[in-house]
Amino acid sequence: MVFRPSFIEKIFLFFGIFGIIKAAEKPNIVILFTDDQGYGDLASYGSKNNRTPRLDQLAKEGIKFTSFYSQTVCGPSRSALLTGRQPLRSKGWGMPASEITWAELLREVGYQTACIGKWDVSSRKAIIERMPNAQGFDYYFGPLGANDGGGVKFHENNEPAGTSREMGELTTLYTEKSIVWLKEKRDPEKPFVLYIAHTMMHTIIDASDRFRGKSKGGLYGDVVEEFDFETGRLLDTLDELGLSKNTLVIYTSDNGPWNQDKYTKNKKGHPKGSVFWGDSGPLRNGKGSCYEGGYRLPCIVRWPGKIPAGRESGAIFASVDFMPTFAKLCGFEVPKDRRIDGIDQSDLLLGRRKVGRDYFYYHEAGIRKGKWKYLKANAHFYGYAVENDRAKVEELYDLESDLGEQNNLAEKFPKIVTELKLLMKSIEKLGPRIPSRTSNQRLRE
Repeated sequence: MVFRPSFIEKIFLFFGIFGIIKAAEKPNIVILFTDDQGYGDLASYGSKNNRTPRLDQLAKEGIKFTSFYSQTVCGPSRSALLTGRQPLRSKGWGMPASEITWAELLREVGYQTACIGKWDVSSRKAIIERMPNAQGFDYYFGPLGANDGGGVKFHENNEPAGTSREMGELTTLYTEKSIVWLKEKRDPEKPFVLYIAHTMMHTIIDASDRFRGKSKGGLYGDVVEEFDFETGRLLDTLDELGLSKNTLVIYTSDNGPWNQDKYTKNKKGHPKGSVFWGDSGPLRNGKGSCYEGGYRLPCIVRWPGKIPAGRESGAIFASVDFMPTFAKLCGFEVPKDRRIDGIDQSDLLLGRRKVGRDYFYYHEAGIRKGKWKYLKANAHFYGYAVENDRAKVEELYDLESDLGEQNNLAEKFPKIVTELKLLMKSIEKLGPRIPSRTSNQRLRE
């Protein structure tokens, strides 16, 4: 007997097949997030000392951004990345349980989710409702905070999972955990997101015996080159499993490098030779600073066949944009009950447009619009990276002609200063609104 579907059955059949096709089109996502790595640390971003062939090849296969922004320190950078909200709203290290992450929203549309590495938004404590499993990740392995004292305490999901003081083993460990998850724990019937937040190159740095002493850049260079190698292993695993073609790979860092002598020389507790500064390249200052060296990071994005290869873009792009961009590419809606600061950058990634966001807000310190950057007088982040000889005046820079921020034009262009101050106030006026818990409760039920 031949099956002849009715008109209604044809409709259901069409939408069922259409849903399967749409599910198959959803990209997997891999985010490689380093710690305290400078804009100029990769060969493809100008390094003369560090050999980074795998990340340089990734740039050739995708798009390299030269105006990508995270935040200027670690906890705020992570809460902004996870929620699409500026840290004055998402609260950085103290990110509340009421925040909604893209992991929660991806899981709602069928994704399997994993986080491996440094978490750093639960106040570095085992507060269950603020840990990865409660914030959208099916699987977690890593430390809840940094390695400032030369050691880390691991959690696997919500349970303690040992400690380590072998900092040179962490990059390989996180990569190995990620490979095992891809090969053994991942559901091949589901799209996935894998967020790998490396502890390196955060102090206290170290490399394994395979890489220690092998680079031209000292111990820091050894760490950079080991990270490049381990990233290559992960990319090879995607190839081996046939996942590369439909996987969006994003590489970037949380903030600029520690690169001031007063923070890096004779630091108590650091092993001999553990000078942990990175290279900001042409940018001024580094981690904690409101200058470009604190916020502007390398960023490479690859999606074979979708993102045109071999491009370099100066469009303004930021980690807060991941939430709405993933929403467009993966088929979920961003929360409606709170301010989302990110914008959908999918057309920029896919080559459908060349311009990015109109402005970028430097946390309570200043704002960039187009080529112009305004900074408040004596702005800095909680005492980090203060330049003692810096004049306590408002600052205005033309980033197209003065990337190193040396020529203050505030007095010459007062109208531009006024315009940027008003734009900054309009962002801050929205304030750190306390969102309702309705959406978050729904997602976790």
